[in-house]
Amino acid sequence: MPKRRLQETILLLLACALAPAQAKPRARDLGVPFDGTPGPNNAITDVRGIEVGHTTLISGEGKLIVGKGPVRTGVTAIHPRGKSSNDAVFAAWFTLNGNGEMTGTTWVDDSGFLNGPVMITNTHSVGVVRDAVIAWKVKHGEPDMEGYWWSLPVVAETWDGYLNDINGFHVHPEDAWHALDTAHSGPVEEGNVGGGTGMICNEFKGGIGTASRVLDAKAGGYTVGVLVQCNYGSRDQLRIAGVNVGREIPEHTVWKEDVGSIIVIVATDAPLIPTQLKRVAKKISLGLGRDGSYSGDGSGDIFLAFSSANPGAVSPKGLHQLTMLPNDSLDPIFLATVQATEEAVVNAMVAAETMKGINDHEVIALPHDRLREALKKYNRLNQ
Repeated sequence: MPKRRLQETILLLLACALAPAQAKPRARDLGVPFDGTPGPNNAITDVRGIEVGHTTLISGEGKLIVGKGPVRTGVTAIHPRGKSSNDAVFAAWFTLNGNGEMTGTTWVDDSGFLNGPVMITNTHSVGVVRDAVIAWKVKHGEPDMEGYWWSLPVVAETWDGYLNDINGFHVHPEDAWHALDTAHSGPVEEGNVGGGTGMICNEFKGGIGTASRVLDAKAGGYTVGVLVQCNYGSRDQLRIAGVNVGREIPEHTVWKEDVGSIIVIVATDAPLIPTQLKRVAKKISLGLGRDGSYSGDGSGDIFLAFSSANPGAVSPKGLHQLTMLPNDSLDPIFLATVQATEEAVVNAMVAAETMKGINDHEVIALPHDRLREALKKYNRLNQ
């Protein structure tokens, strides 16, 4: 790594580590109304055991010089049971529109398990992040519970080439390792961080967003958490709390059509088996629809859902006694998934800040005052 880049990266990582995780207002703080009851952090980490980490890479400005920048990218890591666990979780995935990538999903489909972290980065860094995860697992862990030194990592992507020198390949193995090693529970950093650093959502600055829902006691009291890396959508389709906010704020658009992608990860502590988790993953589509997405042809809309229940289920020995909810009890989880997905996308835009990238391309942040004005105009403002 060049000395200058190393210094810039270290300074940025220190700044991110020292800054309060949730110093910025979130959508609810601005008076955006949402249905459902969030968990204490309103984040995917409200599902016990989950840890999230980011590496954010920002350097340079002005004219694009491939290989030198400007750099506006990063990596996000999600550990389903924490970084110290090698116990797999039941999982399933679904693609609403396939113009994108999520590695490792063939085995998730066939086995029903997710073994290891979920990583999210930019389109042209999937390979290096995938290989870095394998190396990290070999160095930091024992063989998996099945007794093998092998890995088929799940790494997903969205394209940040409007702001980032994406063909400069600025994400390196140590960046993936940093995201894995610094992952934590509690509040999750949102907006221009990690894999979401250079992303665009509904032609506003996008990035990482998260939200959660806690079911009431009658529905089991389970938690559903969502994390998104949002990089999709056209301005005139954006809806927040049912209001066409995009048409109320038509300035500074970027695209002529719906361009981009979104990766959505859903986690729950409800005891669900893979066939049920596949149904949960499909419901993400309805949450995105509430925000105005119609999943355009150029969009990679790829989702993964997992359950942290049933620990030890991947063990190759003995007869396993599993717990699972009956299908007739899944409706509250479906609804929670839709609600948390809707809010996570809005949280990403609210947290994101205006960014200028390659060739002075600029993407504005969703203006908080204009958002409040639009909601107030249609009697949808909470405060």
